[in-house]
Amino acid sequence: MSNRESRPDRAAKSSSRSKNPPDPDIDDLLDELEELEETVDDPEEREQVRETMRVARRVSTPGTFGRVIKGFDRHDAAEALVGSVVFGIPMLVEGGTLEIGEFVAANPPALLVTLVGTVALVIGVLYVAEIQQVEIHRPLFGVVPRRLVGVLGVSFATAFVTMTVWGRVDWADPWLAVCQTSVTFTAMALGAALGDILPGS
Repeated sequence: MSNRESRPDRAAKSSSRSKNPPDPDIDDLLDELEELEETVDDPEEREQVRETMRVARRVSTPGTFGRVIKGFDRHDAAEALVGSVVFGIPMLVEGGTLEIGEFVAANPPALLVTLVGTVALVIGVLYVAEIQQVEIHRPLFGVVPRRLVGVLGVSFATAFVTMTVWGRVDWADPWLAVCQTSVTFTAMALGAALGDILPGS
């Protein structure tokens, strides 16, 4: 007779060592595999268990890309703010920004095109380009994604504050100021979208 335990005996022994957790995760799986490794005495079977553990560890530590992102909280807003500032600083110090704003102010349809294009660009980065797997979680009014509103809101607020504080716009002429701020907003919105999703929160 063989001294090795039969597979049903080993499975029963492994299951008796731990109770099934209510919300199992990757750590629970690794614990189960470690217990199974201790009960396996066949070299080939043990190597298979170890290989499974290695695969599980790789799955549990995803890289910067390919993560699932949902919701939009203060942490995401902070990341969007950083992205807005990084992309917006060059626009703030570049004189061409004000010249473009003057052109937009003189051609009102250009402002509409600029704003629509900015929103479309952000939607493309967040949901179409698939840089990350961004899920729509609890949309506003059942339709508008919270992340889209958050990214656009943070970037426009950043553009408004920085352009005003640094004296890049004169609100004595509100229409011109809005148009010039909108030009900066375009770059900041792109930065906010990338800054928000690249860390993969």
